[in-house]
Amino acid sequence: MKHLLTFILFSSLGSFCEAQVFSDKTNGIVLNYNNPLNPALITDLAMVKWVTPRPKYNSSQNTTIEIEANITSDVEIKSIKLLVSDGSTKRGEKSIELGNGKAVKIKQSVKLFHGQNLIELRVETIGGGTISSSRSILVGDDSGTMAIDRKDYVLLFATNQYDNWPNLVNPIDDAQSVAKILKEKYGFETEIVVNPSKDDVFNKLRDYSEKKFKPQDQLMIFFAGHGYFDDTFGEGFVVAKNSLKNDRPKTSFISHSRLRGVVQNIPTEHILLVMDVCFGGTFDPVIASSRGLDKVQTADVEYLRRKLSQRTRKYITSGGKEYVSDGIPGKHSPFTYKLLQALADGGSDGILTLSRIKTYVEKLKPEPRLGSFGDDKPESDFVFVNKN
Repeated sequence: MKHLLTFILFSSLGSFCEAQVFSDKTNGIVLNYNNPLNPALITDLAMVKWVTPRPKYNSSQNTTIEIEANITSDVEIKSIKLLVSDGSTKRGEKSIELGNGKAVKIKQSVKLFHGQNLIELRVETIGGGTISSSRSILVGDDSGTMAIDRKDYVLLFATNQYDNWPNLVNPIDDAQSVAKILKEKYGFETEIVVNPSKDDVFNKLRDYSEKKFKPQDQLMIFFAGHGYFDDTFGEGFVVAKNSLKNDRPKTSFISHSRLRGVVQNIPTEHILLVMDVCFGGTFDPVIASSRGLDKVQTADVEYLRRKLSQRTRKYITSGGKEYVSDGIPGKHSPFTYKLLQALADGGSDGILTLSRIKTYVEKLKPEPRLGSFGDDKPESDFVFVNKN
């Protein structure tokens, strides 16, 4: 829901000076037109950060949910109201105890009604500035909405230290930076496996293969470290911490073919594999057939519902059949640097797509590759939804 607000600014003589239009997707500013407009209201506004539900649009089969939010302000908070409506008719209202005057944590059970429920937090500061933030929950029918209990996960494998190969400087820092932004901006649950052996990698992938995922859950798997391509076998490999340097049968390596099969069978509908390793593009045996993704024409709730209803098996790699740079120590690899830029900037309406990420990384040399594997649906996508 977008809230449109027009500020009309007057000079001290009362003559018209300027008009500006502000649009905010998350927090709406509510003006009291019975009182003169106070310029301080523009800055003396509280901030509402939802803990749950995180997405703006949700569905639920339950008639009672637990909401949680953190409210902060630079000035004293005068009042907080919790309102429930169907979008037009108010169904309930409650005043929230303030406690600390500049920081309030809300954890409240809310009764829902069949159909559309708009849960609104309205916060007024002592300066008179009022801000409203809401979540929409549909009870009884989940069509066209995002499930209230969906989760995004990221599993990161990063190797700096090798037993038999030259050490690297950036993979662990790269993984930590990616995990940090995915957690803080997009609400991902993160796990990093540092300097894993071959068995460590497959044991952890087995853990995720035994997880219980919900239909709209997403899993991103990230590899950073050495990669290798064997011309004789015509096969690409991820080099594990304990991979041997002169291993003719390559049994100490993580083959792309085995990795494809294991990842394909993880029981979640939506998987993105990101590989910042040399020869990563050979993960797909037919690289040339999958060079890009369709551009997104709409970035809204219907788009999310449509994409999250299609099985996703996408990959993005830092290069094709060639070596890629580890980068300057402490400065990230070139690929991860661009990936972090894309994640930081986000996308239109707070939705970042793979096609948008492609615009950030496609000018790198060597050129990163995007494609699909397994039983991916061409119309699917892996989406990053800004939760703030």
